[in-house]
Amino acid sequence: MKIKLINKKTFNTEKNLTIKIITPERLEKAKFKKTLKKAGFNAEQDTLCGMHGKSLLFCGVENYANENVKTSAAHIAKAVKSFDYKSLSIDVDKDNIQAIIEGFILGGYEFNAYKSKPKKVKIKTLYLTCENVQELTKEFEEAIIVSEATCYTRDIVNTAPDDMHPETLAKLAKKLANQNNLECNILNEKALKKERCEAILAVGRASRHESKLIHLSYKPANPKKIISLVGKGLTYDSGGLSLKPATSMVTMKMDKAGACAVLGIIKAISELKLDIEVHAFVGAVENMIGGDAYKPDDVLVSRKGDTIEVRNTDAEGRLVLADVLDYAQDRVKADYLFDFATLTGACMVALGQYTTGVMGHSNRLRHDISKASSKAGELTASLPFNKHLKKQIKSEIADICNISNKPYGGAITAGLFLDNFVKEENKNKWLHFDIAGSAYTETPWDVNVYGGTGAGVRFMTQFLKSIK
Repeated sequence: MKIKLINKKTFNTEKNLTIKIITPERLEKAKFKKTLKKAGFNAEQDTLCGMHGKSLLFCGVENYANENVKTSAAHIAKAVKSFDYKSLSIDVDKDNIQAIIEGFILGGYEFNAYKSKPKKVKIKTLYLTCENVQELTKEFEEAIIVSEATCYTRDIVNTAPDDMHPETLAKLAKKLANQNNLECNILNEKALKKERCEAILAVGRASRHESKLIHLSYKPANPKKIISLVGKGLTYDSGGLSLKPATSMVTMKMDKAGACAVLGIIKAISELKLDIEVHAFVGAVENMIGGDAYKPDDVLVSRKGDTIEVRNTDAEGRLVLADVLDYAQDRVKADYLFDFATLTGACMVALGQYTTGVMGHSNRLRHDISKASSKAGELTASLPFNKHLKKQIKSEIADICNISNKPYGGAITAGLFLDNFVKEENKNKWLHFDIAGSAYTETPWDVNVYGGTGAGVRFMTQFLKSIK
């Protein structure tokens, strides 16, 4: 569905369905109040009522807060797919345009790449009608860019593991670089060996697909800040020799969601043309089983030089990130360092499936991210580090262990493992985002439909837009 911003005075409503988002208070003053109430419509949040004789569709909203408007727009986007109109129209203003665009694009998203006969939607265009097009053009363009970058991220997450493995993910990164005028450098296994990335190589060595380290760069003239984004790119995670149960292996194509998020973020930033330099680093690996698989009891030497005792091969993402974080810090002296990873089921236990866990040392930085995520409409919550949990990843035979010796605080101990590979001068510049719960859903919620959600793209883009 195309979205166009148009002056309401010049808009032709022929064969068009007009959308009205209405509160219970507004319903009491509405022109068709009696007819709507006869239909049982009381303007409750996300309820719909069509008056097709008048080419009108009403949607209830508790109040006009952006979150409520956004979910209403998402419900409308799903409902109208079966309607026999050529277009939709809805009034917008400076306060609600972003919410309406995100609601329609994200709520109406479908991943049909593997359907032989996807359903066709007759509605081709959504018209956003307003008094002054020029006044809303900037907000319109930004909302489209961020929403489409989120859907781009969803597409990669949802792609089947046999089609999106380390080699094809690297090709996709090259394509993005060509389209968006980014610099691109990809390390193959020979280059990873030269860089001493033995943790990455160990995790991926039982796969028939070669592991890759991807580095994309967006470099505007005279950037005011430099940002490094690091993404966990486990294109499939079987658990390795510490094999996952069969039911837990389904959906493990989503274990690359951290990598997908950083690609979506750099896509959005480059298209918004922000005056900040952004580097996206991705560890693209497949964790499989076989005679060459790494094993519990192995001791790996990380790129940093620290030794890691492996006690569970299903705690593999942190091993990949250990090397990528070290590589990223050596390559770029950044003002901020952020990593995104579907790292632990423990984060879902702590925060539920809707919320991204945020970890790091800087209270100010965590606060700024919280403000940005709230404005962007994504849920984040801070999980605190402490010295007692750090003791749980102590190894008796190596410098550090890849899992905790106790079954508690698993999200935080995983974050503390990563903290070991963040240089002292970067401690207060770094945050870890555990998106294990928020990156994928099998039950639609908010503006998210089945599959990848694109978690991280909207709140990080909002944060980077706010940098001064």
